Amino acid sequence: MLKTERPPLDLVVVGAGVVGAACAYYAARAGLAVAVVDRGPVAGGTTGAGEGNLLVSDKEPGPELDLALLSTRLWRELAEDLGGDLGAAVEYEPKGGVVVASTAAGQEALRAFAAGQRAVGVVAEEVPGERLRELEPHLAPGLAGGFHYPQDAQVQPALAAAHLLRAARRMGAELITGETVTAVDRGPDGAVRGVRTDRRRLAAPAVVNAAGTWGGELAALAGVHLPVMPRRGFVLVTEPLPRVVRHKVYAADYVANVASGSAGLETSAVIEGTPGGPVLIGASRERVGFDRTLSQEVLRRLAVQAAELFPVLAEVAVMRVYRGFRPYLPDHLPAIGADPRVAGLYHACGHEGAGIGLAPATGLLISEQLTGKQPEQDLTPFRADRFPAG
Repeated sequence: MLKTERPPLDLVVVGAGVVGAACAYYAARAGLAVAVVDRGPVAGGTTGAGEGNLLVSDKEPGPELDLALLSTRLWRELAEDLGGDLGAAVEYEPKGGVVVASTAAGQEALRAFAAGQRAVGVVAEEVPGERLRELEPHLAPGLAGGFHYPQDAQVQPALAAAHLLRAARRMGAELITGETVTAVDRGPDGAVRGVRTDRRRLAAPAVVNAAGTWGGELAALAGVHLPVMPRRGFVLVTEPLPRVVRHKVYAADYVANVASGSAGLETSAVIEGTPGGPVLIGASRERVGFDRTLSQEVLRRLAVQAAELFPVLAEVAVMRVYRGFRPYLPDHLPAIGADPRVAGLYHACGHEGAGIGLAPATGLLISEQLTGKQPEQDLTPFRADRFPAG
């Protein structure tokens, strides 16, 4: 027999990744009674397979960059909100990013891109080729130049999700893992009344869809269309090393690959050190459904591209490889906020590879909507009903 939870809830968040954790944290901080439910463990989906990028450098002016700038501020504030020990707890590193170009034409393209970003508050500092190795001593010689982005940062994503949820639970939130949401309950008027899992009923007037790559399936349970698709990516993890990579470093073509809608394989070197010593090497993206097959071609490409940027990595051993699925929407913008088609349904999914960086802003904006406040950012570009059905 299904159990009904007591006391009554204000909100059910479906998904215990970092986006769902941020939604729960900010909602609980606003005084709402929250339950988080996930069919797997905390950070068991996209979050657990992420690099932890908190980037402004790869985003052109527009709503996603605005969201990233808000999140940049919020990640810093969280260090204080969570007791001043966020850095150690979640490996938060405001280490900055370096984007490099191999040719003069590539540097000119970076220059134009950075000019637009500066106009909306991004700090982007041009670095001539001969000075790049002052920032990264082990970079390959002969690069044309690059840009330094001091606002870029990194966290350990699974730890970030866990600590946000721990803070939410201290404020009264409930965490339910290992239970699959099988239905979204709606009343006679069509409004959300809660969810059912394979074990219980959770009654609440609001449900947040933070189901990541499965956000489309959760939306369908509520009777609406949201075309979330999985985009597979791989990351190489090297043996522990001295800090040979100081920043988050990537080649200029990474920006174009992020913006691409191609279903085919795309790879571009993204390289960074970690506090524990291993170097993380990405990034790849391809739409192959939920196929988890290990691709030797992807691994080879990533290794070659990393060694081209950092020759010191050519003889370094790869300890392991992990893979995950980014929740991709066709226009590369997430779905955030109230769904006008179903009262009480909110979305926080489709962030693709930027969910870890955009999580705090997403959680804050949804909590502001839930409590009747004017959100700090216009959510119109993120409306879930912007995609035609079918």
